[in-house]
This record gives sequence, C-alpha cells and structure tokens, in this order.
Amino acid sequence: MLKILNVEPDEYSDEARLILKQVGRLVEQNMTRSELLARIHEFDILITRLRHQVDAELMDASPKLRVVVSATTGLDHIDTDYAVRKNIAVLSLRGETEFLRSIPATAELTWGLLLALTRNIPSAHTSVLAGEWQRDRFKGHELAGKRLGILGLGRIGEKVARYGLAFGMQVNAYDPRRKDALPGVGMKESMPDLLCETDVLSVHAPLNEETVNLVGASELNLLPRGSWLINTARGAIVDEAALLDALQSGQLAGAALDVLAGERTNERQIIIEYARSHSNLLLAPHIGGATYESMRATEIFMANKLKKHYEDYICAR
Repeated sequence: MLKILNVEPDEYSDEARLILKQVGRLVEQNMTRSELLARIHEFDILITRLRHQVDAELMDASPKLRVVVSATTGLDHIDTDYAVRKNIAVLSLRGETEFLRSIPATAELTWGLLLALTRNIPSAHTSVLAGEWQRDRFKGHELAGKRLGILGLGRIGEKVARYGLAFGMQVNAYDPRRKDALPGVGMKESMPDLLCETDVLSVHAPLNEETVNLVGASELNLLPRGSWLINTARGAIVDEAALLDALQSGQLAGAALDVLAGERTNERQIIIEYARSHSNLLLAPHIGGATYESMRATEIFMANKLKKHYEDYICAR
C-alpha cells in the first residue's frame, strides 16, 4: 500500500482526508526539517504547502518518493528540475485556471492591503491601543479617481482589476501573455507605458527567469512620485533593495507585501527591520491563500488530482 505523508495537517479538510485514504495509508504529522529528512524514506507521497523546501537533499533522502503534492500555484519551494531527474511527479495548482478562478482569497487580500496602506489603518489601530485619539495624524487617500496599474492580468489580476473598477478607479494593465482585453481595463503595450500612468501598482506576474527583479529601480522611478506598490505574487519579482530606496526617498508613498524574496532565509530581516520603524511598509507572512474557504477547496481539489494521477497510472499499465 502507498504511504502518504502530510506534513502540514493542521485544520486539514476532512473531506480531503477521506479521498487521500482511498489512495493509500495517510500519516499526518507536523515535522521540522531534520525530522522530515529522517523519515521521508518511509513514504511514496509527500503533501506540503509552503513550510518546507523540497530540494535535492530531501528528494535524495527518499528513494521511494514518487509524488509531491503542493496546493500552491508557485513552486519556488520545490526544485522541479531535480524532481524531473528523479522521476518524481509534482502535482500543484499551476495551470488549473478554471478551478482557480473560483478562489478569491489572494485578490481580496490585495485589496485589503491597499486599503490598509492608503488609509493608515494599522498605525491608527496601534495609536488607539496606546491610549491616543488623534484623528488628524492618520489622514489617508481615497482610491476613487486614482489610476490602478495591474502587472499581470491573470486570474488574480482580473479580480483586482474588477475591484478597482468597482471603487471608481481608472484601471490599466500590462500582460504580454494576454491577447484579449477585459471590459473597462486599458491594456498597455509595454511595462513603461503602464508605470508612467499608475498611482497604485499591483503585482500579479508569475515568478520565472524572466520576471526575477522585473520591478527594479528604473521601473520604480517611472512611477509618478508618491505612488503605492502592492505585491501578493512572489517576492523575487520586486527588487527589494530598490523598493527600500524608493520608500526612503519618497518616490513611493508606501508599499504592502505579502511575499518576500527571502521568506525562508535571514534575507527577509532587512525588510522587516525597515518596517519596524517606518509606517509606509506593511508586511504579511504570505497569507494570500490562507482562508478557511480557499484552503478547504484546494485541499479537496488536490486530493482528487492525486487520486486521478494514480488511477491514470494504473490504467496505463
């Protein structure tokens, strides 16, 4: 019987568990990196989200491992090239466009971060808890009439664009992969064309070799002075050193990030240290998809995808 290890089982969908048990024997346990390395050799299938780095060391530690299941669209936590070399299948949400269109979680967080940033909500909350009641300190900005620039008009970018239209914003987008237009959204022919007409830049591009540091110093300087930036895609798409320079100089009025380039390393400390002493940078620990509703739906979807993977394998034998 196949052995399945779920290393992120907290509040996991009971319905997904039942499906997984149709595939094999399910073991659920939170593990440290060292614990996972010590036990991965026992299992044929690994289920994870973002907590663990599935790298060459981990894959080499398990000659039995045949499938890695990750209910994510981004796969920068998995060495997919090495998985191919090891004949390990990686099942994820990448490319599952029809299903993903039903998941609003990351788009909703994007809008929440934008409102929190432009209306100074976190600072105002902290001030009230400190016993203050100083309304004039927290004057913010309205979104109506502002220009929203969407960098990457995929399924999340589309939702954010619609939120912008609902708030009375002028919405433009740039996406070299997209040929059709979205009603009410101006499609720009180049990234510079988008940036120079943007008050709020919302990043929704995929992370790949072409998009690493896609938004750097020169791109940030194309934005009108005093613009805002929101990134709920992947941290490495934005050059964080250039971002900090833009925040310190006032080129950017503020930024809100749910993702960092060095989420699994101490590199993130530079960004965190800045945010500790500056209210124009808001941070969240990659919670875009972390809603009860979306996690339940994706867990069930991925359990069914794993089941079908093995059904297809058996039929092909």
